[in-house]
This record gives sequence, C-alpha cells and structure tokens, in this order.
Amino acid sequence: MQLYHYYRSSASYRVRIALALKGLAWESMPVHLGNGEHRGASYAALSPSQTVPLLVDGPHHLSQSLAIIEYLDELHRYPPLLPNDPAARAFVRELALDIACEIHPLNNTRVITYLGTLGLSSESRDTWYRHWTENGLQVVEHKLRRDTRDSRFCFGDSPTLADCLLVPQIFNAKRMNCDVAPFTKVRGVFDACMELPAFAKTQPSAFDPASLAQTPSTSKT
Repeated sequence: MQLYHYYRSSASYRVRIALALKGLAWESMPVHLGNGEHRGASYAALSPSQTVPLLVDGPHHLSQSLAIIEYLDELHRYPPLLPNDPAARAFVRELALDIACEIHPLNNTRVITYLGTLGLSSESRDTWYRHWTENGLQVVEHKLRRDTRDSRFCFGDSPTLADCLLVPQIFNAKRMNCDVAPFTKVRGVFDACMELPAFAKTQPSAFDPASLAQTPSTSKT
C-alpha cells in the first residue's frame, strides 16, 4: 500500500494512526501542500480532488480519511476500530463526524487561505480558526462527559475511529494556540492515546520534510 500524505495534515495523520494500529506496512508518498504539490498534474491524475490523504492499494485509489479507515477496518478486522454493538458504533461514528464534519472543514488549509483572499488578516483568520475549533471541541467534551462509561479512550479501553480523529485535531489546536484547558475529558483521551506507539510514532514531527531524508520510505508500526 502507498499513502500519499502531508506531514501536518490532520486527515493524513488519522490514516497513519489507523495503519499503525492495524500493524500494516505502507510506503510513504509525501505530498507537500505548502509547495502546491497537490495541484500538480501527476498528483491530480491520481487524486481528482487534489487533496490528501490518498491510499493506493493495488487497483484501488481511496480518498477521504474516514472512508480509508473504514476500508482498512473491514479488510483487517483486528484490532477493531468500531464496536460491534449498533448503538456504540453509532456513538463512535458520531464523535468522529463531529470532528471531520463540524470542526475540520471550517479550518483546513484551503478555507483559511481563501479567507485571506477575502481580505481577512492573518490575525483574524487565527481568531476564526480558534473559535470554530474550541466550539467544536466543547461539543465533543460534552458528549464524552455525558457517556457514563469510565473510558480511557473515546469509547472503552482501546482506541477507535473516534480517537484516530481526535488526536490529530488536538495537535492542530495546540499548534494554533487554541485554549484546550477546559476540555479535561478530551485532554485525558489525548494523553492516553499518545502513550501508544501507533499515535506517537505517526505524529507530524515524524514526517517533517526537514527530517524525511532520514526516515525510511516504508513504514511499519
């Protein structure tokens, strides 16, 4: 498998986590969004949306991080990233979608860049970013608190799809100086996840282009 990804992309980090949790080998194919590599003709031929991540698995070219993660989960059942119980599975998906659909789309690179073309200053764009991220994390925090299970992770005692999404979002929130102090449940889940190699070894710093030349092109975690 080949994963086209950008080191700082939260959607890419989600998939790197899932691959690591499953113990799957994959070839790292960096696409530097800051340099506009995603808009090049060669990448556009692979990914019509010109976004990352893109997973190439034989004849299959899969984009959208949630679709990729569920594809991996269905092909490689252990460890499962979605619970068997329908209500529990819906709860995990709900948390994941709260991040993927309510927080991330308002704050991804192309949206922030477009706000600049409308005349918003860098400071105003940072304020926009923090507002929507903190607002969205407040919702996730509330749902985690409402759940009566004393879970170490978003659901239960092992990582799920929801954790694959939460951790990258917190990384970006911290990078953008969002106030995450009030979100004690969220921070607790983040800390528990970062104790696991699958989360720690796939974080953005491990794929920073500055050190990429020293990183093996084939990763297995």
